[in-house]
Amino acid sequence: MSMRKLIGFALLLMLVGAPAWSQNINAAGATFPYPIYSKWFDEYHKAHPNVQINYQSIGSGGGIRQLMDKTVDFGASDGPMTDEQLKQAGFKILHFPTVLGAAVPSYNIPGVTVELRFTPEALAGIYLGKITKWNDPAIAGANPGIKLPAEDIVVIHRSDGSGTTYIWTDYLSKISSEWASKVGRNTSVNWPVGLGGKGNEGVAGLLKQTPDSIGYVELIYAIQNTLSYGSVKNSADEFVKASLAGVSAAAAGAANAMPADFRVSITDAPGKAAYPISSFTWLLIPAQIQDAAKRNAIKDFLHWMLTTGQQYCEGLAYAKLPKEVVAKEEKAIAMIQ
Repeated sequence: MSMRKLIGFALLLMLVGAPAWSQNINAAGATFPYPIYSKWFDEYHKAHPNVQINYQSIGSGGGIRQLMDKTVDFGASDGPMTDEQLKQAGFKILHFPTVLGAAVPSYNIPGVTVELRFTPEALAGIYLGKITKWNDPAIAGANPGIKLPAEDIVVIHRSDGSGTTYIWTDYLSKISSEWASKVGRNTSVNWPVGLGGKGNEGVAGLLKQTPDSIGYVELIYAIQNTLSYGSVKNSADEFVKASLAGVSAAAAGAANAMPADFRVSITDAPGKAAYPISSFTWLLIPAQIQDAAKRNAIKDFLHWMLTTGQQYCEGLAYAKLPKEVVAKEEKAIAMIQ
């Protein structure tokens, strides 16, 4: 075969193997669901080689900001956008719940390898800076028989705008009137005490290297980094350790009463089995997408995420969406024009 024919044959193979069109989609936001999003975007690309979704795990605050600035095609947040933020955006933004997860109180106490139990009062007191020693009665009282050190508690929180912070402070605001009035709930707050870490990754790293510390991370980050994390006393006075079942139990009550815009809080949910620091996490999608090819790709991904994508959740310690919520979201996809 001549050189010309070889080159022509190679070009033909390249053309046959290449997708008819290629679509790059840029997104940014929450670190809380990053492990599942990374898996989803990879699996979706394998099934749809012509669509590449590039996701920056920069925190919910950054995701909301970049979406409002129109520097990404969609954002991601663990805290729903506020009415004020939606108004400031100047264009309509839709919330699509993706998975359910849990924020856990994780700790590094040398010599303590057993699972600790935390009351709401203890967690609020620690983060308000009122409970400063590990052997404080507020902690020791819930953990009889465990020898806790008389060491100072090193409090760790997020330094960036964070949906995990929103979940944590949303919970603290519900169980502590002092927290609600002094600090409140938001993706960023004025912390009364503590050290800051960037992203769930940063907090997990600080916890591993800081003796006598406590911090909050999404469940999968505690598991992946082999961090100790405790059970939390829920609204039914039961100590519950974060699990898929506990997160699903927290969501059960919200599934049928889900508001039309999907912005709902399930922290401190009722039910004996409910893990109290649970949350949905959301993709933030513009209601109007001018580029038809990009719009169709995003809508198709959302449908895939609600169906095929849900099978990857439990392997990464996230709970699947309730079927009732999936059904409502399938209808809501049509609102993207």
